[in-house]
Order: sequence, then structure tokens, then C-alpha cells
Amino acid sequence: MTTAVHALRLAAAALAAALFLAACGQEASSPEAASEGAAATSSPVGLPPGRVAAGEQLAAAKGKATGQSCVDCHGPDGNVPIDASYPKLGGQYADYLAYALLSYRKGERQHPLMTPQAAGLSDQDIADLAAYFASRPSQLRDLHGVY
Repeated sequence: MTTAVHALRLAAAALAAALFLAACGQEASSPEAASEGAAATSSPVGLPPGRVAAGEQLAAAKGKATGQSCVDCHGPDGNVPIDASYPKLGGQYADYLAYALLSYRKGERQHPLMTPQAAGLSDQDIADLAAYFASRPSQLRDLHGVY
């Protein structure tokens, strides 16, 4: 199998997973999120509602494990990663982002920076980060016209 075909199949599988996770999500409001003037979302992975404003503060805070913040590597809106291999987070589905962070925290997903960075995150931290980056403008593109 050629590398291009393999990459397209991986991209299609990732898109299918993201769509599945998005279909599972439901919007809900909490009094705390409403007081921040931001919508909250519930999560099929059992996290509390995410708070956009709290996520924005957390995204800019330096992590204890690496001394880096989310925005140091992924950019202020999650759309300008410092390395082409780092994903764009802005506009990504909150459920997908939360699932990825939970997987890093549990050690089920490994990355030299992200695994230790996520290890100290609480469920609320993960929900807040996911809500923040999901609320940012998207620079993600779909596979329309690729085939």
C-alpha cells in the first residue's frame, strides 16, 4: 500500500471518529457557565460542562510537567502550531479534544510532551480546555475533493 493511500485511509478514519464523537455530544448549560457568558457542553466521556473563559486562562498557563502552555505549542487560538506535526486545535470538536486529553492522562496515548502535560489535568481542566479550543475559529479542512 502506498504512503498516500495509507495517509488517506488514516485521515478518513480520523474524520469518521470525529463525526461519531460529535454526533454523541449534546449541548447543555450550567449556572456557572451562564454566569461567564459562555455556553457549556456536556460530554459523552463523562466530563463536567466545559467553561470557555476558564479554558482560555488554562490554555495560557504554564504546565507543571513541561513548563509549556498549550498556546506555546499550538498557538493562541490553537491554529498556529510551532511544528507542522502538532495538530491544529481551534474549532475541533470538544468531545474529540477531551477524549484525546483523557487518553494522554491515562497513558493510553503517548507523546513526549503531551503525556506528562495531561497527567496533572483534572476532569474540569480537560473539559475547560476542550470547550475553549472548540470555541476558537477553525482552520481545519475536510477531505472534500481529495478523492
